[in-house]
Amino acid sequence: MTALPFPLAEPSDAALKAGTALFRQETTFLKGVVAMDGLPPDDRLEVCFAGRSNVGKSSLINALTGRRGLARASNTPGRTQEINYFTLAELYLVDLPGYGFANAPVRVVERWQRLMKDYLSGRATLRRAFLLIDARHGPKAVDDEIMGLLDRAAVPFQTVLTKADKVKAADRDRILDATRAVLARHPAAFPELVLTSSEKGTGIDTLRAVIAGLA
Repeated sequence: MTALPFPLAEPSDAALKAGTALFRQETTFLKGVVAMDGLPPDDRLEVCFAGRSNVGKSSLINALTGRRGLARASNTPGRTQEINYFTLAELYLVDLPGYGFANAPVRVVERWQRLMKDYLSGRATLRRAFLLIDARHGPKAVDDEIMGLLDRAAVPFQTVLTKADKVKAADRDRILDATRAVLARHPAAFPELVLTSSEKGTGIDTLRAVIAGLA
């Protein structure tokens, strides 16, 4: 039987324990960055969370760290307008501005999305980008554009499907297949998916294990 391309990640028990141990440590907000020269020293590895506006990046970071108000979540697209750095042990967690539609002036949107693209293509200590995609809709053209940017920058990225609790079982395989078809075109795509729900806790332990493996 041929294995599915881009299967759902299934960490070992040891990896799950490592993830739990890592995220049991305190996560603290370090700083918000509005320009590349404001980035903290590149003295440790970092992972970032990217995705369309309102895809659930801040909610996912809160779920991972077990701190509800650590990253500011909002129902308003475009709330995160800086690159927000969080420190977890010897690792940076980085919350990027959302791309795509945002409820903000055009000049503001252009400025912070340019900052996001500069970061993705120029941060030497970035170990992996976690590209969040709303499981209800699957990848959009703007997601494909960011994947292309990560390909050109040779930055490995792993797709994390969010809001899985809001997807009907009958639609899940269709969305997964559509996502796999898009990822197959991108050499920088890591060959495993993570399916999550910040609200229900689905996949949170899995993603913690993946991040611990990088740290």
